[in-house]
Amino acid sequence: MIDQKNYLRGVLLCLVATVSWGAMFPLMDVTLRHIDPFTFTCMRYAIAGAMFLVFLRIREGSAGLRLKGERVGLAWLFGTAGFAGFQFLVFFGQDLIGERGALNASIMMATMPMMGFLVNWVLRKVVPPRGALAFIGMSFVGVILVVSEGDLGSLFAHPSDFGPDALLLFAALCWVIYTAGASYFPTWSPIKYTAITTVLGLGSATVITAVILATGGVPVPTVDAVGTILPELAYMSVVAGFVGVLGWNFGNKYLGPLNGVLFMDVVPVTAFVISALTGAVPAGMQVVGASLTALALVFNNLYLRRVAKRAAVTQAAAKPAGSVPDAGEKKPAGVAAGR
Repeated sequence: MIDQKNYLRGVLLCLVATVSWGAMFPLMDVTLRHIDPFTFTCMRYAIAGAMFLVFLRIREGSAGLRLKGERVGLAWLFGTAGFAGFQFLVFFGQDLIGERGALNASIMMATMPMMGFLVNWVLRKVVPPRGALAFIGMSFVGVILVVSEGDLGSLFAHPSDFGPDALLLFAALCWVIYTAGASYFPTWSPIKYTAITTVLGLGSATVITAVILATGGVPVPTVDAVGTILPELAYMSVVAGFVGVLGWNFGNKYLGPLNGVLFMDVVPVTAFVISALTGAVPAGMQVVGASLTALALVFNNLYLRRVAKRAAVTQAAAKPAGSVPDAGEKKPAGVAAGR
């Protein structure tokens, strides 16, 4: 039986997280006019990373900060994918697109749950159910409608326009890989995984940014430029970075991944609403594409529930009467990849 109090708490936390993430893309449109995405990412996660470490120390004590005997190299790899790969590529791609960058970037985030199936397929050799593969295809059709605004010929007529969208798609893949990395650290709490990988990923991001600045890839931000984006930096660090990530981790703990994943639809919806209020109204086919991707997530969730229920009935029927369930039983492949 579902604990109604925890369920409502989970809904609230997931809403807080996804609304905060949806709002960050329109905010980045303003930020990128004054500072490059690489330096901004380092500044943002220097603040958020410090907050995570303090929170980890408070919750788990000095033991939470110990890494002796742990797979630090693997944690660094996943942290680099999440906090250098994802953050750099998503905001760099958004910057290259320009006016509609926030809309395109936000809808790419809604493809993450479907990408999770593919990553799980490659990393763990767990083949998604056929129905899930169909919904993956449906999701990507929606993405294509968003980035092309319904004019599929434009994808091929102007190849240079497709490059930034490809960066956004690859950025989403980096975050999926980062998220999947948590399963390689079963003894770590969500707080520890987030804090440690943030700090390690920040190290990679700092080195990459230093090279870009030293070689003149982007100009060194001025003091005035940094002062101008302080409100956006505060929001991205504290609200979207710290509160959003913690809200998502704990919200999914209460709801479970099959329910929590549906809240990713809130990210593009929030971005679309804020962008429309600021003048960047999405085209009709972009709304259709976003809706198609959202429906793919909903249908996939319902399909996985049906698969799980059918598997549970089959397992129960196969057991001798009076047998005790094995705590180590595995879930069906499609359910294991549901996040």
